[in-house]
Amino acid sequence: MFDPDQSAGRGHAGTVGGGTDRALRLGSDTMLQRFTARAVVVGDRAGTVITDAVLDVADGHIGWVGPAAEAPPAEGADVVELPGILMPGLVNAHSHAPMVLFRGQGEGLPLDRWLQEVMWPREARLTADDIEVAMTAASAEMLANGVTTSVEMYFQPERIAAAVRTTGARAIIATPLLPLPGLPPFEEQLRAAVALAAGAPDDGTVEYGIGPHAAYTVPLPVLRDAATAAREHGLLLHLHVAETADEGADLLARHGLSVPALLAAHDVLGGRVLAAHCVHLDDGDLDLWQEYDVAVAHCPASNAKLASGVARLRDMLDRGIRVGLGTDGPASNDGLDLLADLRLAASFARLAGRSATALTAAEAVWLATGGAAAAVGRADLGQLEAGRRADLVHVDTRTLVFEPVGDPGDLLAHLVWSGAGRHVRDVWVGGRQVVRDGASTTVDAEELRLDVAVRAARLAAG
Repeated sequence: MFDPDQSAGRGHAGTVGGGTDRALRLGSDTMLQRFTARAVVVGDRAGTVITDAVLDVADGHIGWVGPAAEAPPAEGADVVELPGILMPGLVNAHSHAPMVLFRGQGEGLPLDRWLQEVMWPREARLTADDIEVAMTAASAEMLANGVTTSVEMYFQPERIAAAVRTTGARAIIATPLLPLPGLPPFEEQLRAAVALAAGAPDDGTVEYGIGPHAAYTVPLPVLRDAATAAREHGLLLHLHVAETADEGADLLARHGLSVPALLAAHDVLGGRVLAAHCVHLDDGDLDLWQEYDVAVAHCPASNAKLASGVARLRDMLDRGIRVGLGTDGPASNDGLDLLADLRLAASFARLAGRSATALTAAEAVWLATGGAAAAVGRADLGQLEAGRRADLVHVDTRTLVFEPVGDPGDLLAHLVWSGAGRHVRDVWVGGRQVVRDGASTTVDAEELRLDVAVRAARLAAG
């Protein structure tokens, strides 16, 4: 698994070269793409920025990255000149993207009422086609915002996979385990999830995991069985943990243990575990997360909108807990703009710690790039370095919000405090361009918008 702290010793916002020894060996029939940019944001924890940069791509992977003055020869390369920043494709560590069908619904309700009164009744009327159309629209929206990979927990995982194949994105799809009417027994749900994962393609586009919703909705024996299956097959186990204070209080009253302690006692922890939210954790809980190497999907926008609380982000990072930034679903955010959420993550961390240095701009960017890739266990994503997949985002800096730039670190500060998805101009996934000049190259976003609107109206009407 990728080490999120591998670059902790490098200088903040320094300029480093990729080195010709890191270049991929190219065959005579390999197509080489060469990207030139004002700057490359590497996506590591140190906040490395390479100015006047070159990045080479071959066979969908990065072959070389560094200063233009040190770039190796590239005869016959397809050269793409970019006037702005080139940064890694963002990794959304927690999403229910098809919920674009319910965006803005249940405004002002706390989580329990929001789920029971608004979301679950609508979801009971969903069709497989609804989910595929909604995921296609949401995926196109995320790509336009620079999000190339998302962790999805939602119904009809095969239709979610079909949607991201259409848009050209990547997804880690945690097949949900839920006690809802119309769904088969938990044992059948789990068997189906494992079988689906066994048939996943080996090309890095779609990966399946197991997604038991939470300890307050899924029986503890089922959680244990799901965790056992995930460990046996090397799958991601993704669940909601300690999102609200009431959730933890109810379980504590029933079992005498906090949610993390309850999961540890029932052998749910260990392996690739990604816990969403983790707002209400005490020191002992965080120690368990550290002991079992549980990763966290931090969702500041959703936590704020639903008044769930503020997660102890700085404490997690100081303990070496792997953390990635997530949007959560577009019905509880209500956006799919991970760049905008950088600002919230940094703001809440600084407010909670009463310190302007509680989360640096470099760390905030890392939480959506290299840190998020580490949290979901994907060492092939999240940073612009040789050998990783060529998921690239071009942010247009020819706007006042990206000025002035006195040193390379200013670009990171502008990304966090001024940047947003609207500044993304071009996106490549595995070297294939899927967004050009702000528009999808793979789907008709306007047609999808109209289709979503019709389906959402039907679901709301009952």
